[in-house]
Amino acid sequence: MERITVNPNQCGGRPCIRSMRIRVSDILELLAAGESREQILADYPYLEAEDITAVLLYAARQFDHPVLMAV
Repeated sequence: MERITVNPNQCGGRPCIRSMRIRVSDILELLAAGESREQILADYPYLEAEDITAVLLYAARQFDHPVLMAV
């Protein structure tokens, strides 16, 4: 998870990839739109395949928490 960085002075404090101005949400939106990993890597040559994997892992961990309901 070292590949995902959060800096309050960069991109409004949103999670980015390796302190670059590429947000986690940017890559997630590209994947959701149907872009392949290969195409993303071709369009952003400074990204590495491990960056995309880290984005997916980060997103998965953000949603892996219990939801407590009042009874």
